[in-house]
Amino acid sequence: MSSELSPQVTPNEVGYEGALRPGSLSEFVGQAKVRGQLSLLLDAALKQQRTPDHILLAGPPGLGKTTLSMIVATELDKPLHQTSGPAIQHAGDLAAVLSALTPGEVLFIDEIHRMARSAEEMLYLAMEDFKIDIMVGKGAGATSIPLELSPFTLVGATTRAGLLPNPLRDRFGFTAHLEFYSEQELAAVVSRAARLLGFDVEQAGIDEIASRSRGTPRIANRLLRRVRDYSLVHEQPGDIRAVRAALALYDIDAHGLDRLDREVLHAVVERFSGGPVGLSTLAVSVGEEAETIEAVVEPFLVRAGLLSRTPRGRIATRRGWEHTGVPMPDVL
Repeated sequence: MSSELSPQVTPNEVGYEGALRPGSLSEFVGQAKVRGQLSLLLDAALKQQRTPDHILLAGPPGLGKTTLSMIVATELDKPLHQTSGPAIQHAGDLAAVLSALTPGEVLFIDEIHRMARSAEEMLYLAMEDFKIDIMVGKGAGATSIPLELSPFTLVGATTRAGLLPNPLRDRFGFTAHLEFYSEQELAAVVSRAARLLGFDVEQAGIDEIASRSRGTPRIANRLLRRVRDYSLVHEQPGDIRAVRAALALYDIDAHGLDRLDREVLHAVVERFSGGPVGLSTLAVSVGEEAETIEAVVEPFLVRAGLLSRTPRGRIATRRGWEHTGVPMPDVL
């Protein structure tokens, strides 16, 4: 590992993901349009010496929403306060967070669509006018006390933008929709992470990891670490053979499907003759929660063209049949 890279990763790699996060927009790989839009928004705010508009980052997990929130704070040279929607279950929880913010601070709320409704309503006024109303007392004697807030920038992240109420969504000055990465972009992510880890991987191995990462940098970094562990334990170089052996050990096939993905696909094809099959029935057949199938497994299978959703249920596509190796009946 070179001297210029070694300080970025601790010997025991505490905070592994954090060690690999880019620190600026120029270092961030992929999402070119979003990076350009964010750069313009932040540069304009800095030149006008004002707080930037609130930012909503929408997209599937693992595409860099948390990383971008950190970069926003870094580019503005302001502190970052991080919390999550599930942690804000009462208006009082949000009031405590907002009242503690310093001028210009960046507030990042992950999974913002899971905030309590009472907190969402308080956030409307805070985002527009930088103030909130605190209710003191109960019943007929209750009074509302206005509390001025320091100007701040809210960065909200959501994997389900459709669940955000319109009044909240409309108060964001900029909404970024993050897209899945191409294999070329993922190869650049893997190459950068390998350099930071001091792990020498040949280009064919980098491309192999990228092709199995489901368009997601978080998965790419995770697979790279498993390959590095395999090479270390078996004392093998980071070549294509080591990459394939490591990914085979962890049940990641050539298309990026893991054990659960394949179980779901095989269940639709073999147990239900290709479908249609309802979500709850499918979940029971593979021994998983319906929410796990819907949120974790199904999106990738649909995007890969292996599974299709219909009003009657899930069905396997021709490509899905081919992937399982089961002959597709002529009647389908």
